Amino acid sequence: MYQNYIFDFYGTLVDIRTDENAPFLWEKMSEIYSACGAGYAPNELKEEFRRLERQEAERIGSLYAEPDLTEVFALLYRQKKVRCDRTMARMTAITFRALSRSYLRLYDGVTELLGELRQRKKGVYLLSNAQSDFTRPEIEMVKLTGYFDGIFISAEQGCKKPSPDFFRKLLDTYRLDPRDCIMVGNDPEADIDGARALGMDCLYLHTATSPAFRGPGNATYCVPDGDFTRIRELILPQDC
Repeated sequence: MYQNYIFDFYGTLVDIRTDENAPFLWEKMSEIYSACGAGYAPNELKEEFRRLERQEAERIGSLYAEPDLTEVFALLYRQKKVRCDRTMARMTAITFRALSRSYLRLYDGVTELLGELRQRKKGVYLLSNAQSDFTRPEIEMVKLTGYFDGIFISAEQGCKKPSPDFFRKLLDTYRLDPRDCIMVGNDPEADIDGARALGMDCLYLHTATSPAFRGPGNATYCVPDGDFTRIRELILPQDC
């Protein structure tokens, strides 16, 4: 049926809850920066973080720009004349994510489906709008890294879904024919419209973190109740 299966991560394979506006988060991050010699009040730190995030997106200069927030964490130190290498910035990013995340769990049936795809010698890829130093550790936490033939994260590429460039980079890197691929995701614009623009079939999975449900839209298949276990019957041949 399909030779390559491309999955979104958040809201598709895993359920996650984060709150980057929680006062507790910025109070703790303020303590961390201050302990390292970069004194920020909590609100000041939050405002500077958002300003630098916008600045980095503008520097990339494209409609679907995706800045690397680890660089933003580094810039926050450097603004206060504190030296910061990539390791220090990365650990700050990981700490920020841990403090802002309330839970992370796999949806039922994910490992079973990915495992079956691997058994059938299908190509399995991840295409996620995400931050490398948030997401790669979280892929490890839920023990999915070994299931993928390739992992593409938007912050590493400087652009995000639904940008055709982001999809095309994955296809070109692994020499995939879009006619042999299916995209599985929970966002009708980013995942479904983005994949359709390159001629891919797609499956829309409506979950708690999806935008308000307005029907299947451009999706080839639709699972409106968010039941991941139903995906197999829709996109895998039943006689194998």
